[in-house]
Amino acid sequence: MSHTSRQLNRREFLGAMAAGAAAGCLGQQAAAAETARPNVLVVMSDEHNAGVTGCYGNNLIRTPNLDGLAARGVAFESAYTNSPLCVPCRLSFTSGKYISRVGAWSNDCWLPGPDYPSLPRIMNAAGYESFLCGKMHYDSTCRYGFTEIGGNMNKGFMAGKGRRRQPDDLTPKGGLSARFQDFHTGHGSGMTHDTKVSDGATEFLSKRKRTDKPFFLFCGLITPHFPLIVPESYWQNYKDKVAMPELPPGHLDSLPLNYKHLRAGFNVVNVPPDTVKKGRELYYGLTQWMDECVGGILKALGKSDVADNTVVVYTTDHGENMGEHGLWWKNCMYEHAAHVPLIVSWPARWKGGQRRTAVCSHLDLVQTVAELGGAKVPPDWNGTSLSRWMDDANATWKDLAVSEYYAHNIASGYAMLRSGQLKYVYHTPADEKHPAQRELYDLKNDPGEFTNLAAKPEQQARIAELHAALIKELGEDPDVTERRCRADYAKGYDRKAGKRGKGGEE
Repeated sequence: MSHTSRQLNRREFLGAMAAGAAAGCLGQQAAAAETARPNVLVVMSDEHNAGVTGCYGNNLIRTPNLDGLAARGVAFESAYTNSPLCVPCRLSFTSGKYISRVGAWSNDCWLPGPDYPSLPRIMNAAGYESFLCGKMHYDSTCRYGFTEIGGNMNKGFMAGKGRRRQPDDLTPKGGLSARFQDFHTGHGSGMTHDTKVSDGATEFLSKRKRTDKPFFLFCGLITPHFPLIVPESYWQNYKDKVAMPELPPGHLDSLPLNYKHLRAGFNVVNVPPDTVKKGRELYYGLTQWMDECVGGILKALGKSDVADNTVVVYTTDHGENMGEHGLWWKNCMYEHAAHVPLIVSWPARWKGGQRRTAVCSHLDLVQTVAELGGAKVPPDWNGTSLSRWMDDANATWKDLAVSEYYAHNIASGYAMLRSGQLKYVYHTPADEKHPAQRELYDLKNDPGEFTNLAAKPEQQARIAELHAALIKELGEDPDVTERRCRADYAKGYDRKAGKRGKGGEE
């Protein structure tokens, strides 16, 4: 993206914000008026499978802090990431737009400019102070309106490059993924990072006063993202207790081409059963550890001067497959990867222990944070605020979410639409010999997503309707999006070579 384009984006953004600033949201109000709006604390973990949480129905996992937060708040049972990959998800959350609208194709990407319109910027314009504590997977040069606290944990070097796998080449290369060697007990790098985040958030909250400007604090955790390394005592809580993945006969052969490529590209074909078993057990243990880390942040908030007037949000960027469907990590649109936990708690406004079952996404959360802060949202942002629906469980809600994946280890990009009990996934054509593929699941009757209904003649009208809804929501046909993505990958970013951070093909 050229310097000229960045400047145009900034001028457009400032123009859109002018009305909000003129309304008196930029610090000229009295302290009492400033603190009338709630502080907002968002805790986003990394790679947390929603099904591995007590408040989402798992009776084995020990997540008392998240369960307690849900008891004090509203838990959303059908929330989705807007991309099942770290950087694209977080850039979508930052920008308030679908990844295809901001070129957030992969873990090697940034937003169109360092001064791009963002959630922290509109919160700052509304009189908030926006802080980032922990990894948000940003390029080292970009903070998008956040002031970083707790140390520099965002050191990426994004090059914007990418490629597609040859459609017919499904041969794994290099043997089993080296990531499986990091399935053991000990003290993992994610734990070290998250301890720093907890310490940074605790220090910040201990010093915050009720008379200060309202804050928007984003805490970015790494756990339970691999490496799956956790102290022995945590593993022992789940050893020999976690069920193995369900894999019906012939299911792996029926996977869409792109998911076969995920298996081959990530080298997760023929993972030994004992490795699958231990990995799942360790993941449970690391999730318990993460819950305790969240508990430390919540405890610090409870001791602070701002506890009563702070909205607390917990979510994750995406899930973890844990061997389900023969897949590990994220990247796909199955529930284990695309479905995310989402809990919003503010007892001053919303009674605790509530559930919302209809479909929503992270972009709806972005709109909610902005509305709570009285921030003026640019008119071209996506999503719908959840506030009215939280106020009234019977309020009309759109019951819809969209997620996109255009990153690595696939033959072509794909997009998902969840509407009601139906999930539709469209895989763009890989080339002239490999046409588009479709998935359609009835999640009410097939929660395991083992019966793809897309080829059934009686479903064709429904598929056409869902595909039209997908295009309408995104504002572009995914086939066009895939062509744009490939063109962007071929160009990359015009920047000098430098040391890459821990980004790229996770």
